[in-house]
Amino acid sequence: MSDRYIVEPDLNFIDNIVKLGGDSVKKCFQCATCSVACPIAPEESPFPRKEMLATSWGLKDKVVKSSDIWLCHECGDCSELCPRGAYPGDVLSAARSVAIEEYATPKVFSKMVNDPKKVGIVFGIPAIWFAFLIFLTVFCRNAMEGIFSSIGLDWSHGVAVDALAHTNFVSTWLVDLTFVPLSIVVALIFFKSLSNFVKDIHQNAVEEGKTKAQSVTLFGLLPSVVAIIPEIISHKKFKECGENQERAISHMMLIYGFIACFITTAVVFVLLYIFHIAGPHSQLAPQKILANVGGILILIGGFLMIKKRLSKDDAKSSYKDWFLLILVFGVGLTGILTELSRLIDSRSLALFTYYLHLIFVFNLFAFLPFSKFAHIVYRTFALAYFKYSGRK
Repeated sequence: MSDRYIVEPDLNFIDNIVKLGGDSVKKCFQCATCSVACPIAPEESPFPRKEMLATSWGLKDKVVKSSDIWLCHECGDCSELCPRGAYPGDVLSAARSVAIEEYATPKVFSKMVNDPKKVGIVFGIPAIWFAFLIFLTVFCRNAMEGIFSSIGLDWSHGVAVDALAHTNFVSTWLVDLTFVPLSIVVALIFFKSLSNFVKDIHQNAVEEGKTKAQSVTLFGLLPSVVAIIPEIISHKKFKECGENQERAISHMMLIYGFIACFITTAVVFVLLYIFHIAGPHSQLAPQKILANVGGILILIGGFLMIKKRLSKDDAKSSYKDWFLLILVFGVGLTGILTELSRLIDSRSLALFTYYLHLIFVFNLFAFLPFSKFAHIVYRTFALAYFKYSGRK
C-alpha cells in the first residue's frame, strides 16, 4: 500500500512566487517536456517538472529545501519548448528568490531590500554615512589627524602628494573601518544561513532517496566547493544550454570582473597595510590594470544583461531582478567614472563619482545575503552538495 500525504498548501508561498515572476506556474499540466528538454537535469529525479507541481500545490518546504532549484541556470530551454507557456525557468527563479528570503537573517533586512517602497532607505543610509565621512575627512582633518596620531596611526597613510587622491575626499582609514567590519558581519550571516540551508537540503534529499550520505556539515562541503569552482568559472553547464547562449557571456564577464576587482582590492590592502605603499598607483601598475579590466567587464556585463532583459517582451522581471542589475551596473559605471574624473583632473566630479561608487559598493555587499546576488553563494554550495552526495 502506497504512503499517504496530506497536502497543506501554503497560499502565501504561491502568492510570493506569483509576485516574483512565477505567475505562469498554474499553466503547467505536467507534460514533462521541460524535464526532457533540460540538458543539465540529473538523470534520476530530473527537474523542473516536480518543482512545478510542488510549487503549484503550495508545498513550500518541498521547493525551498530542494537543492535541485539551484541546479537550474535559467537558460530558457524549458520555457522555450513548453507547450503551455508555463515558463518553468521563471518559476524556479522565483523559487530561488523565496529561498534566499527564507534563509536570510535577520529577515527585516531581507524585507527592506526587496521592497520597492524602501529603496529610499536602502540608498539613503549609506548616502548619509559616507557624507558624514566626507565631512570628517575634509572639514575635520586637523582634529582627526590629532586623534589618530594619539593612538599611533597615520591618518593619511602617507598620502598627500596627489590632490585628487581619494583618501583626501574620504579617509582610507574611515572607508576601511566601514567595509572590513561590514564584510565580517556579512560572512557571519552567510555562515548561519548556509548552515541551515545545507542541513535542510540534505534532509530533503534523504527523505526523497536522492542520497546515501548519512550526514553533512558546512565545513564538510568545502572540498566539494573547491572541486566545483572550475566548473563555475568556466560556465560549463551554461554552455550546454541551447537557448540564450549570450547570457552566459554576460555572466562570465561579471564573474571575471568581480574576481579581478577582489584580487585588486586584496593586493592594494596588503600594499597599504603591510608594505606601506599608498595610492594612487600608476596606470601601468599590474593591480591598476587588473582593476580597470575588472571594472570594464562589470560595466559591459551589466549593460548586456539590462539590454537583454529590456529587449524581451515576455521577460518576467521583478523588483529583485532590477535591484541587482542596477547595483551591479552602478558599481561598474561609478568605478570607471571615478577613475576617469581623476585622470582629467576634475576635483568636483572625482568627489561626486567616488561618493556614488561607495554607496553602490556598500549596498552590493551589505545586502549580499538578502538580494538576488546571494544566489551565487547558495548555488555554489548546492552544486557542491550535489557532488558530495554522489548524484549523477
